[in-house]
Order: sequence, then C-alpha cells, then structure tokens
Amino acid sequence: METARYCALITVDSKGRTHARTMDPFPPDENMLVWFGTNPLSRKVAEIRGNRRVVLYYFDREGAAYVTISGIARLVADPKEKARHWKDEWKPFYPDREKGYLLIAVTPNELEIVSEKKGILGDTTKWTPPRVRFGPRRLRR
Repeated sequence: METARYCALITVDSKGRTHARTMDPFPPDENMLVWFGTNPLSRKVAEIRGNRRVVLYYFDREGAAYVTISGIARLVADPKEKARHWKDEWKPFYPDREKGYLLIAVTPNELEIVSEKKGILGDTTKWTPPRVRFGPRRLRR
C-alpha cells in the first residue's frame, strides 16, 4: 500500500452509482485505519454521509500487485486529528484549514491482495484473491 503512494477511494451515491477518485492517503496505522484529507464540500463527503461503505484500491504497477480494502468511512472534523493528519504539500489546496479541510477515516472490514512479485496469487481457477477479514466492528458516528 505504501509503494502505491496513491489509491482510489470508491463511494456510492444516492442512486447507487459508484464514483472513484484518486486520493493521497496516510499510511495505514497499526489497526489498518486509513486517513485522508478532503474538502468538506466535495461530492465524496456527501456520498459518505449517505452511505459509509467504501472501497480503497491501491495498485503497484512495478510490483504487479494490488490491495483493495472494503470498509466503513467516518468523517472527522476534530482539530487535533486534523493537525495530526496534515501534509504540508497540501497547503495550496486548503487555504483555510479550519473550515476547508476535513478528514475521512476508513476502518477496514476486509482486505484483498494480489502480488505477482511476492507469489500471492490466490485461487488459480476462479482468480479469487487471498482475503483478510478484520472481524465484526461497530459503526462509529
């Protein structure tokens, strides 16, 4: 996931249509929680408010590998978390960090991985990737 640098955040709108966009995530923490910064007025924020289930897709071309995370997104406006999850290269995008910057935290339910380079290929007949389930988690508001 760190090798890929960027990932796609995939959300579902109120009509059931999926939307993907490139994101600049923080590396996952010790609980595999993934954080992003975004504009609170963005379409992705509105979609997460309506449906918190999301998918993250990381692709590493050099390693012929990908990781997908299916999880639950949470919108976080806490000033301490916003200060902790900040990248200085984002300054041009967020001139008003207090009002124009919001966090998305994704708690994983399931992770799938394929890595040709590392021999992680999964089922060769059905092409089902290896999967890690993180167990039951309660939705946090």
